Amino acid sequence: MPSSAPPTRLRAVRPTWLSPKVLRTEVLAGLVVALALIPEAISFSIIADVDPAVGLFASFTMAVTIAIVGGRPAMISAATGAIALVIAPLNREHGLGYLIAAVILGGAVQIVLGALGVAKLMRFVPRSVMVGFVNALAILIFMAQVPEMHDVPWAVYPLIAGGLALMVLFPKVSKVVPAPLVSITILTVITVAAGIAVPTVGDKGELPSALPVPGLPDVPFTFETLKIIAPYALAMALVGLMESLMTAKLVDDITDTRSNKTRESIGQGVANIVTGFFGGMGGCAMIGQTMINVKVSGARTRLSTFLAGAFLMVLCVVFGPVVSDIPMAALVAVMVMVSVATFDWHSIAPKTLKRMPAGEITVMVVTVACVVATHNLAIGVVVGSLTAMVIFARRVAHLAEVTGVVDPDGKQAVYAVTGELFFASSNDLVYRFDYKNDPDDVVIDLSDAHIWDASSVAALDAVETKYAVYGKKVTIIGLNEPSAKFHGNLSGELTSH
Repeated sequence: MPSSAPPTRLRAVRPTWLSPKVLRTEVLAGLVVALALIPEAISFSIIADVDPAVGLFASFTMAVTIAIVGGRPAMISAATGAIALVIAPLNREHGLGYLIAAVILGGAVQIVLGALGVAKLMRFVPRSVMVGFVNALAILIFMAQVPEMHDVPWAVYPLIAGGLALMVLFPKVSKVVPAPLVSITILTVITVAAGIAVPTVGDKGELPSALPVPGLPDVPFTFETLKIIAPYALAMALVGLMESLMTAKLVDDITDTRSNKTRESIGQGVANIVTGFFGGMGGCAMIGQTMINVKVSGARTRLSTFLAGAFLMVLCVVFGPVVSDIPMAALVAVMVMVSVATFDWHSIAPKTLKRMPAGEITVMVVTVACVVATHNLAIGVVVGSLTAMVIFARRVAHLAEVTGVVDPDGKQAVYAVTGELFFASSNDLVYRFDYKNDPDDVVIDLSDAHIWDASSVAALDAVETKYAVYGKKVTIIGLNEPSAKFHGNLSGELTSH
């Protein structure tokens, strides 16, 4: 009787974050981010003119929810200045209930846009815009710290310097604990033990003492309400998605991994809806905190994002008095370090600038200038991308060439058109032919050209019309299949007769 083989045992695949080394990194990174989130969330609450608890609740629910439903592991989403600026007028004019209703509607819009594939538009953002985006972000992070260094006790400055020194030198001794956490802990102990009077986290506002409770926004559910909140909801959805997708792309580059940006777009919507029902002010990806998590602390999984939100509430509710004693100088030092690490110094090196085309430098400078002037990353990216498109169109416009040859017997003229024909390159096409002196038979050879738009078809129609005035016949040859189909559908249909 043949012996039966032992049953095959299926080995469960252990998640990466369960590795002791990875787990330690993720937990400590989450704690550092949570500590840095508290004063920022309070500051954004002030911008939106709401109670500090509204911003802190938003940071908690956004981080915890996006850790589960988002498409970019280790990216931090919470209450942000960009969203606060968008919705602040609504709160001032109509109250908190309308703000929360706008957050929920904005989340629904983000889900729809995500499902429609808005994330695919990221492929049209050029590298020079991305570099400008990163550099502008670093400048904004630093500028946000300047008020904390102005008109403050003298002790703040040595504390900031000491914090920076600790974050530079401590990693040379050990990388087991994130340097920002060590810096925050040591500076807090020094100020409390020595009784040094400096601004603290507690000075920013009162921390919440209980967890948020879900509920519906206190607004009338009418069409009039929808008319009021819809513009703000749409603006919030667009700004939030743009910042989140740009941040996801940045993290992709830093970690050499790909993220699911469609899932991230939908996830941002889900997180904002959850945040709205819990009374939060909404949010999106936080680039500064993400840099702390990914670049400074080395986190790579969803666990750090989840714990950042969880630790935030624990620190506020359980350890509120202790957190309130953290000197703002310690957190300023962390953010200054983040801004220095975030800036792409290679992009402004003289050697790089000497080799870079003038158009690329222009796009980068325009992006940075727009972001710094408006304090809105989304506006900078849009203007930078449009600038890049204009420069690209001008550059490509010069690549279309027309060369003409007349047969020795003088009976036929052949023009060879090479390059890409679109609105910018085809505008001058009509001036490249000798209508009056050419023979009666004219051939336009497009074997080395491609027709991209209706402007090119209209230009070719204009050439035929001008020759027809002199009683001459034009034959177009060499069209590739897409160009032939495009030309066949539109030729003769673009002008009124």
